[in-house]
Amino acid sequence: MAKIRDPSAPPIELANVESWVFDLDNTVYPADVALFRQVEGRIGEFVAGLLEVSLEEARVVQQGYLRDYGTTLRGLMTKHGVEPGPYLDFVEQIDLSPLPSGEALNAALEALPGRKLIYTNATRYHADRVLDQMGISDHFEGIYGIIDADYVPKPEMASFNDFIARFGVDPKKSVMFEDMARNLQPASELGMTTVWVTGSPDWASDDKDDQYIDHVTADLPAFLQTLVPGSTDG
Repeated sequence: MAKIRDPSAPPIELANVESWVFDLDNTVYPADVALFRQVEGRIGEFVAGLLEVSLEEARVVQQGYLRDYGTTLRGLMTKHGVEPGPYLDFVEQIDLSPLPSGEALNAALEALPGRKLIYTNATRYHADRVLDQMGISDHFEGIYGIIDADYVPKPEMASFNDFIARFGVDPKKSVMFEDMARNLQPASELGMTTVWVTGSPDWASDDKDDQYIDHVTADLPAFLQTLVPGSTDG
């Protein structure tokens, strides 16, 4: 039976949540900002240069590795022995000016009790830049990035287990927000309440299984505001 529920209902009890776990790209900011499109473009350029193929051919490789290995980087490391440092330095040099100010999310996070963590397949460097640009970095107790995971990405359970151990997270007292549906499967299996943040490209819904998704929202700040009575009252 599908577990997706109406996000306007108040199903998450704040008293039962110790940790709020947020993915970064296309989650803390709306996917229609298209910031990650810049990252995808840089990845395509890197793959095309490495393999000496066209951008169109590189795109096919890129998406295949993302599907099969969790990240294009992991595929390049496994199949081509790529060193992650130069790759990450290249793909994460993007223009952050399209990002919104984060005013609504800032207010929602301020009202939300409990600690907040970022868990991303990007780097802490990229996460710090994004959070600083949006003016919301002060809300987050910690950031867990792909380097911390020894380049093992979500949705690998080993990555989740390391994240949980590093920050002392109790999965059964945690809520995870993520735009890639398949990354919520291990979170759900560990006992986390899961929230799928929609709006990303079609591939973000690959391997979606409703039994691992507790809630769905297309508007993260609005969803958080529904959890805290009075948080929208000026």
